[in-house]
Amino acid sequence: MNAITRFYSLLSIIFLFSNCNSFAQKKGNYAASIDSLIKVADPKFNGVILIAQNGKTLYNRAYGFENFETKKPLQFDSQFEIMSNTRQITAVLILKEVEKGLIDLQAPIKKYLPELKQSWTDSVTVHQLLNHTHGIVDVEKPLLFKPGTEFKYGNLGYSLLGKIIEVTSKKSYSEIANAFFKELKMKNTFCYSKDKMKDVVSGYVNTNNVFEPVEKTMITTESIASNGVISTVGDLAIWNQNLHKGKLLKPESYQLMFQYDITAQHGFFGREKEGYGLGIRIIEKDVIKYVGHTGLGDGFSSVNLYIPKSDLSMIVLENQSNADMDLFYATEIKIRNILFKSDLLHSKK
Repeated sequence: MNAITRFYSLLSIIFLFSNCNSFAQKKGNYAASIDSLIKVADPKFNGVILIAQNGKTLYNRAYGFENFETKKPLQFDSQFEIMSNTRQITAVLILKEVEKGLIDLQAPIKKYLPELKQSWTDSVTVHQLLNHTHGIVDVEKPLLFKPGTEFKYGNLGYSLLGKIIEVTSKKSYSEIANAFFKELKMKNTFCYSKDKMKDVVSGYVNTNNVFEPVEKTMITTESIASNGVISTVGDLAIWNQNLHKGKLLKPESYQLMFQYDITAQHGFFGREKEGYGLGIRIIEKDVIKYVGHTGLGDGFSSVNLYIPKSDLSMIVLENQSNADMDLFYATEIKIRNILFKSDLLHSKK
C-alpha cells in the first residue's frame, strides 16, 4: 500500500468514526437538551420527568423538592395529585361498564341518576358528560346550552360520571379504581383519602419563583372521579402501556376514546382547536399526531402525552403551578418541543 492509498484509507476511517460519534450524539441529544433546559428554566422547574418508548424508560429525572420547608428532594416515585388526568382513568372505567352491558353511552343520565330532578336529565347523555358537551353548570340550574352543541370544560361532568359508576358497579368509585390500580401493579397510585396523604408531595403556587404552599385541597368526596387520583410518573407509564397496547379495553372501546364530534382550544396544545374524545385530547394539527391530557390545581400540574407512531410517552408531574396563567406548563411545552425534534419520533416500534 503506497502513501497516498494509506492516507485515503486513514481519512475513510476517521470519517466513519466521526459519523458514528455524530449519530450517537444526535440520537441522545434530547436528554442533554432537557437537562440543559431544566438548569435555566424560568419559571423554575420543580418536578419529575419520564420519557418511555416501547415500554422501556429512556429518561427519568427528579428536580427540586417534595417540600420547600424541609428541602426534602423529589424522588422518581414521588406521589403527586394528577388532577384532571384523573379523567382518562374515569373514562376507561365507564367504558369497562359499557363492555359489561351496564352503561349505554347514548342513554340519558336520568337512567342512572334518577335523584336528579332537573328536566334536562332526559336530554343529557353519558357520552356528553365524557366529552364536556353536556352544558351542566350546576345540578340545580338550567343548562348553559343545548347538549351536544358546545364544549364547556369543567369538573361537574366527571363527578357525575363517578356517581354513575357507583350506581352500576354497586361499589364506591375509590373502591373500583383502587382495585384497578392494584391489578395493573400501579403500586403508588390511589384515590384521594385524607388518611392516605402523608407521603404525597406538597403543592405550591409559584409567584416569581417564590413558592407558597397550598393549604386547602379542591378535591372533595364528590369530585374524586374528576380530579382525585394520586400517582407517579412510573405508574402513569404503566397506565399508558396498558391502555395503548390493548390491555385495558376491547379494541372497539379503545377506539371510542379517540372519536370526537367536538373541538376545543387549550394553551398547552396550541392555538388551534383540536379534538376532544373521552377524557383525552386528540392533537392532529401539530407536527406529529399525538394524544394526551393535562391537569392543574392544588399547586400541582401534570402532563401525560402519548405518540402512537413511535410508541412514546412523555409524563411530567410538578408540585407547583404558576400564579401567571400565561406560564402554565411553560417547561412542559419546551420538553415536548425537544422531543418533537428528536430522533425518537422516527424510531420504529
